[in-house]
Amino acid sequence: MIIAQTAFLERLFDWLWDEYRERVAYAQTYENLLSSRGGNFRNDHLAFRTFATQSPWSGIAAISRPFEALGYRAAGTYDFPDKHLTSIHFAPPSDNLPKIFISELRVWELSPKARKAIMGSVAKTAPGLTDVELADLEDIARVGAGRREKLLRRWAVQFARRWPAPKAADAVALERESQFGAWTLLHGHTVNHFTAAVHAHAVDELDDIDKTVAALKASGVPMKPEIEGEPGSRLRQSSTLAVVIPVDMRVGSRVVKKPWTYAYFEIAERPLIDGRRFEGFLGGQATNLFEMTRRA
Repeated sequence: MIIAQTAFLERLFDWLWDEYRERVAYAQTYENLLSSRGGNFRNDHLAFRTFATQSPWSGIAAISRPFEALGYRAAGTYDFPDKHLTSIHFAPPSDNLPKIFISELRVWELSPKARKAIMGSVAKTAPGLTDVELADLEDIARVGAGRREKLLRRWAVQFARRWPAPKAADAVALERESQFGAWTLLHGHTVNHFTAAVHAHAVDELDDIDKTVAALKASGVPMKPEIEGEPGSRLRQSSTLAVVIPVDMRVGSRVVKKPWTYAYFEIAERPLIDGRRFEGFLGGQATNLFEMTRRA
C-alpha cells in the first residue's frame, strides 16, 4: 500500500512542481545551481493557503483530506492570532515525501467589508473531490491504471483558484486588512511555495543555509534580507522574494490581467541534533515568511 501511495503522490508533486517552476524562475536557478555542483534536491515541504468558510464549506480540510486518504497525518498545529490564521502541518506516509503545510484564514474574524469581498467570490467555488474519489484514493493500490490517471488529473486541477476572477477593487481593499486574504482571493489553492531541504544537498559548497543563500544571491536571485533562526538552532529558514505574475481580475464588466505577487522559493535547514532532526515548524519563523507575499 505504501509503495502505491508514494508513487501516486510523487506524480502529483511532479505535476505541481512543473507548474510552479514555470512561474517561479528562482526555482529554476536553484535547480541549475544544485545540478552544476552535483547536489541533490529534496523537497522539505510545500504550502497551501485557503479560507475557512462555512458556505461554501472550505478551509484546511478541503485541501488535506485527499492527502489524508493517501496516508498523511496531522502532526502540528499553529495559531497566528494577529493574522487570523490557523495552520496545520501534515507528516507524510513515507520519509522520502515532503511535509504539507496548510493555512486557513478565519474569515469570521474579519471586518464586514473584508468578509463581503471574500464571500462575493468564493460563493461560486467549484466542487472538490467527491466521497467516492476520496475512497478510491484511500484504496489506491487496488484502483486500476485508467482510474488512477483520472483521479490524478481531477485532483491536480483542484490546486488553482476555484472561483471566478474577483473584483480588482475587492483584492486591493482586502489587502489593507489581510495580505494573506488578498493573495488567496486571487490565487486560490495554488502552491504558495516549495522548500529545499539543505541537509539533502550533499555537497560541501551548499551544505548549510548560509552558503546556499549566498550562492543564490551570487546567481542574481533576490533573497529575504534575514535568515530565520540562529546558527545551530533546530530549524533555520529563508526564501527568495516572491515573483510577480499577471492575475485575472474583474474591472467593471471586463476580466483583465493585473500584476500581483505570487510564490517564493524557500530553503530550510534542519541540522542533526543528538542524532535527530526537528520535523516541525516554529510559529515565529512562519509569521515572518507569510509576509514574503506582501506587495511592495
